[in-house]
Amino acid sequence: MRNARVLIVAALLAFLVIAAYLVSRNVGGGGQARTFDLKVTGTTMTPAKITAKQGDTITINVSADKQEEIHLHGYDIAFEVPSAGGTVSHTFKADKTGDFEIEIEDSSTQVGELDVSP
Repeated sequence: MRNARVLIVAALLAFLVIAAYLVSRNVGGGGQARTFDLKVTGTTMTPAKITAKQGDTITINVSADKQEEIHLHGYDIAFEVPSAGGTVSHTFKADKTGDFEIEIEDSSTQVGELDVSP
């Protein structure tokens, strides 16, 4: 009987340790505030790729060398840069995961990507 209790307690402790580990892997992944400054020159965006985690609050500031509409697909956000050297900002919650194209709307030229991981 004593051996059975020891075995049950050991199994319960092992279960709790594994559960705590699995829960801790998911804590702190998202929910961060992230700001990205993107510059579009011609058909090039710097940086070309930005990353975030689901749950993050993302602010993207886009500047361009001419009046331009830069579109973030998947989130359907348009950055309408009013004039050369102008900057436009949008803040949103990263509530979708995946790879999302960033393109120059008029020419459908992909200039970058937002990657949101779980």
